[in-house]
Amino acid sequence: MSKLVAVIGQTASGKTAIAMDLARRFNGEIINADSWQIYRGMDIGTAKPSQEERSEVPHHLFDIVDPDDDFTAAVYKRMALDVIDDIHSRGKLPIMVGGTGLYVDSVLFDYSFLPPGSKKLRQQLNDKSIDDLLKLINENGYSLEGIDIRNKRRLIRLIETGGATPRQKELRANTLVLGVSISRTKLRSNIERRVEQMFRRGLKREVRELADRYGWGVESMKGIGYRELKGYFEGSKSNQDVKSQIVRSSLELAKRQRTWFKRNRSIHWIESSDEATELTSNFIET
Repeated sequence: MSKLVAVIGQTASGKTAIAMDLARRFNGEIINADSWQIYRGMDIGTAKPSQEERSEVPHHLFDIVDPDDDFTAAVYKRMALDVIDDIHSRGKLPIMVGGTGLYVDSVLFDYSFLPPGSKKLRQQLNDKSIDDLLKLINENGYSLEGIDIRNKRRLIRLIETGGATPRQKELRANTLVLGVSISRTKLRSNIERRVEQMFRRGLKREVRELADRYGWGVESMKGIGYRELKGYFEGSKSNQDVKSQIVRSSLELAKRQRTWFKRNRSIHWIESSDEATELTSNFIET
């Protein structure tokens, strides 16, 4: 099986910088494993790599669907495996980077996804609010472990499958999993700085244009950095209110990501690019 390096961790932990450094050093190419960066036009709010970074190192599975398109982890897995094979066939090192645990683990542990549910049931569930879905899940005793409770699609899928989750195998062979470790103080600082940068780069303009084109109801507009601005455009929130809410939402996401990745005992936790370089060098030489 082809070699694969995965760089994972919480939002704003520095994954992208470390993955880019590894790609430069080891002739690698980047594979996106972030469920929001797949959407075209959602650039600033999802903190996508810059065009300069993408021109320097080939990037894959960014900008692959429109914001109003359906996309599943099962589809992601198939596409990611194809990309890994393609990169390896050209003598390059595949480097998967992201914080969406289901996307990452679908590849690392060869998830066997459950069949799709009925379209009629899905429509009925889609008409419900997130609070209604959470109530239904609670009434049925389904576990929400590892589920983003703000992601309506994930909640619907949990109900469709009767609380069942994808089955997984052992960690794929020839795989190095690097987890970026960061203190909570540093993480908050990084998130606050990132939010300020997003606003300076034109986040409000990006969100306004997307809302005008797709509306606020599409699943992608419920992502962090997008949903918070609805109140601003409706006149109920100030600029600072929105920034503070994005920071809080990001910290909540980071907590869920931390909980998800703690289950993976195969992760080598690192704090710097130097550590990542040493581990990757040893991995490639074996």
